[in-house]
Amino acid sequence: MSEQNAVKNDLSIAQEISALRSRVAILEEELAFAQDQLSWLKKQIFGRRTEQASVIMDALQLSLFPEEQKSQVQPKPETVTVPEHKRRTKRTHDDWMETLAIEEVKHQEEHPVCESCGAEMKEIGKEKTYDELVYTPANYHIRRHIVYTYKCPECGEKPENDAVHSDEIERCNIRRAEYPKPMIPGSFCSPELLAHIVYEKYAKAVPLHRQEKDLASKHIPLLKATMSNWVGAAAEKWCMPIVEEMHRMLLAGEVIHADETRIQVLHEEGRKATAESKMWVYCNGKLNDRSIVIFDYKPTRKGENAQAFLKGFDGYLVRDGYNGYHVVKGVKHCGCMTHVRRYFVNALPKDKSAQERSVAAEAVRYFERIYHEENLLSDMTAEERYEQRLAKVKPLLDAFFAWLETLHVSGKSALAKAVAYALNEKPYLYTFLENGNVPIDNNRAENAIRPFAVGRKNWMHSNTANGAKASAALYSIVATAQANGLNTEKYLTELFSHPAGTILLPFNT
Repeated sequence: MSEQNAVKNDLSIAQEISALRSRVAILEEELAFAQDQLSWLKKQIFGRRTEQASVIMDALQLSLFPEEQKSQVQPKPETVTVPEHKRRTKRTHDDWMETLAIEEVKHQEEHPVCESCGAEMKEIGKEKTYDELVYTPANYHIRRHIVYTYKCPECGEKPENDAVHSDEIERCNIRRAEYPKPMIPGSFCSPELLAHIVYEKYAKAVPLHRQEKDLASKHIPLLKATMSNWVGAAAEKWCMPIVEEMHRMLLAGEVIHADETRIQVLHEEGRKATAESKMWVYCNGKLNDRSIVIFDYKPTRKGENAQAFLKGFDGYLVRDGYNGYHVVKGVKHCGCMTHVRRYFVNALPKDKSAQERSVAAEAVRYFERIYHEENLLSDMTAEERYEQRLAKVKPLLDAFFAWLETLHVSGKSALAKAVAYALNEKPYLYTFLENGNVPIDNNRAENAIRPFAVGRKNWMHSNTANGAKASAALYSIVATAQANGLNTEKYLTELFSHPAGTILLPFNT
């Protein structure tokens, strides 16, 4: 009986030890996951956000060719053949300075006298010594409109004339000269002032309350609430009709990039003030002559929002791995190589001595080779790029996924997430090989949405849903003008100088 009890106790202890070991393994995995999250958060707050391989991998040199062996010493060739390539002409300061107005300051002497003999000296030449780029601070003045009134000296004064033209003229005919009506009725807003306010907020991320303080320092008591009403009127009357036309042009294109970011709206019907809404951004491909960037405010991140915006589009949709985009039908979905690479970058070991030998580093090396070959194709035509991608880029992509499928990872680690994300996106990462005009990543949309994210840090939130929609329209106009290389403030001034509803597209003519 005692032997049976001893055996039972041994089994019980063995089961308990096994359970504890399993528990320890689970806790170790959760601890590693929590440490990964903590490291990532520290990097986001205190670290560098760059994704350049030279910075990410610190001093490690990523090889473009895996077969290279560092221990082997290659004989130094006597001669090196450099392939022919095109190089852009370096732009000097004189190129852009000649496009600006030039103020000449002449340094002369009225009566130059020789300091040695006292004779009057003669001018024998002049030379440009140096140039200065001068900034003239903004100034404000009042444009006062004086309207003259005119009266006909004949009408009502000569009965014989009035009798002849009684049906055609009015007695005592008085007329005022034609003059432009105020752009915003009842206000003292000018096109120049409104353009400056919009440019400061939506291009330079200066919120209205800071502009109010700046204007007050110049003895102009213009309140934030007044400027907010003006900005709303500018968005509704001038910008939204243009955005609608840009939307039509975007859907008629071949490639559209899509992305979204958070925005907080304090007063929105049926939603809490703390709820996060979404600002979507759509733009055409970077290989187009004219850039189009459109922001679209929606309360949620549901894929049906993208489906509604892209209704009628049947081209290539470049986006990240968010499942909501799968709702969009009738398009060719393209994955983003940068997003896949970013997952592996986040999976690099914290110990720098182990980075070079890690699986994540090897994955990053694959992407460096892919991007290296892709960058060499930037100056080619779409047809040439298509052919070279199949010859040079596709084999590298095939090799990456063949290597990836040999890995055996599990759990919640950053590496496991990176592998799972890459395998899920595999069908869409090959789509760009179908067309030379389709980019390899979604960097275009990410770059377009960045100014909004920077501005959000300053103004924090929108007050109402209508305010968020107005911001979307203004960001669309400003971002498109900047992407096309326009003088944005000058363009806005010209736009607001036209009657409301005028379609003046932010493109180079």
